[in-house]
Amino acid sequence: MPVTTSAQSPRRASRFVPTALSTVVAAALGSLLLLFLAAPVAELLAKAGVAGVARLGGDVELRSALMLTALCATAATALGVFGGTPLAYLLSRSEFRGRAVLAALLDLPLLIPHPVAGIALLLVFGRDSAAGQGALAIGLRIVGTPIGIVLAMLFVSAPLFVSGAREAFSRVDRRYESVARTLGDDAWRVFRRITYPLSARGILAAAIVMWARAVSEFGAIVVLTYNPKTVSVLSYDRFSTYGLPEALPVAAALVLLALVPLTALRALRVERGAGDIR
Repeated sequence: MPVTTSAQSPRRASRFVPTALSTVVAAALGSLLLLFLAAPVAELLAKAGVAGVARLGGDVELRSALMLTALCATAATALGVFGGTPLAYLLSRSEFRGRAVLAALLDLPLLIPHPVAGIALLLVFGRDSAAGQGALAIGLRIVGTPIGIVLAMLFVSAPLFVSGAREAFSRVDRRYESVARTLGDDAWRVFRRITYPLSARGILAAAIVMWARAVSEFGAIVVLTYNPKTVSVLSYDRFSTYGLPEALPVAAALVLLALVPLTALRALRVERGAGDIR
């Protein structure tokens, strides 16, 4: 027995050293990545956060850009929720030919560079396109209007909602739905009484993520609608025209606006975790 213990000790020590080293390396790399992600935002808020809030009192253009950004992001999110919820439910509940292709098409806007997304939208909704001419015929102009901003936001952020809502539906135990069907409920009643209430928190979280992504969009918007300006376009315009000092307060105001849905999302997750514990 003593011989066996002494024979195993070197092996245990040799296993411990690489494990400890890998833990230290992983912790160091994680800390560096966290610092890389947090430092620029922290520096921006430290230098211009107060100035950005103070600018709201006298900078009419910034206030208008913030209001326009929030309203357009809300409109895009509403469209994404109404259109994306059925798609998310279909992808989570149905097996059909072409399902993988449909899922890939829905994720494609996340992979396209956003200025390219703006160009693609311009081809579809520009003045020379069939959709653009049809909209003009009924008195709607898309390019250079808030409608163009909403479409750009919707294009780049809707896939995030569909993905999150699909995950929320997938977490619902189908046995509850089956029991409801055996009691005589039709598909719509099962969705309304069982599926949606159990997935509502996940759908709300997906909508919050979509709204935050829409607020931060720049590339597609600047191609489709430069004026009127959202906050992201205004920050770029101030930077290119007046330099960094004028752009900093606007950029800080955009970061603070993005923190609102982020805080709401974290609060929602904490509340859901507390409910799970109970």
